[in-house]
Amino acid sequence: MGDKQKVLFVCLGNICRSPAAEGVLKKKLAEKGLDGRIVVDSAGTMGYHVGEAPDQRMRAAAARRGYDLCSRARVFAPSDFDEFDLIIAMDQNNLRDLRDLDPGSRYRRKLRLLCDFLPGSRLRDVPDPYYGGPEGFERVLDMLERAAEGIVAQLADGVSA
Repeated sequence: MGDKQKVLFVCLGNICRSPAAEGVLKKKLAEKGLDGRIVVDSAGTMGYHVGEAPDQRMRAAAARRGYDLCSRARVFAPSDFDEFDLIIAMDQNNLRDLRDLDPGSRYRRKLRLLCDFLPGSRLRDVPDPYYGGPEGFERVLDMLERAAEGIVAQLADGVSA
């Protein structure tokens, strides 16, 4: 691990949930003055949309809240296990896919569910808004904003002043 902490968000196609989580966390870190010390990225477990910008509906919903989603979809690579300190899956299927790529459980301590960062929530999955209406994108952003507070707090504890 280098001097910068690195966080990776993972969903299925890397065009809705994980790029939104990346954008939300980057803004929250910037607001706390931590943006230069923590690297944030996102990836998908499947290569359906490699090279594409985030879904237009998610970009529009995020822009209304002041988030810029400018990443390009990519597939999670086994080297990401070594590259990132914290790998946050959007749902249990994504987490299972990541664990399948880590058969020796060498990186299990790095893997978390985003819902682990939602205080008082019993939810385990961030729902995929891709096939739903506009309210799904808003609900996902609500969840990501709430979870970002806990993620920032955890990361800030690990950053030396």
